[in-house]
Amino acid sequence: MWAVSKIIEFGITTDHRNQLIDITHKIQKAVDDSGAKDGTVEIFVPHTTAAVTINENADPDVKSDMLAYLERLVPQDSDFRHSEGNSDAHIKSSLVGAHISVFISSGQLVLGTWQGIYFCEFDGPRSRHILVKIIPD
Repeated sequence: MWAVSKIIEFGITTDHRNQLIDITHKIQKAVDDSGAKDGTVEIFVPHTTAAVTINENADPDVKSDMLAYLERLVPQDSDFRHSEGNSDAHIKSSLVGAHISVFISSGQLVLGTWQGIYFCEFDGPRSRHILVKIIPD
């Protein structure tokens, strides 16, 4: 029999136009609350100017480097045609991606020693939503 899993939604408020926020603890809490011991957690960001990624969470310079490089790669002041002035955010969101999957084992997220899950804001500050679905084995 297939286990039925529901979508969990939580909000996040960003403070800067470009920002990476560690949400690992929020995802782990969702896993804890679900009671799932083994399976997969799907994390989805339903926004066209935001994203989600996994990267190092030990050295804060990694976040700064990532944001600085993305800004050099896709500067906000480029000659874009989109009239809202946030084409760079749309491009950054597509480059990073709106969805990740993480395994769950013995009730814990399966991440590397230095890894964390990050919400990526590229058009803030804003109030955003993150969708989480836990699929037990």
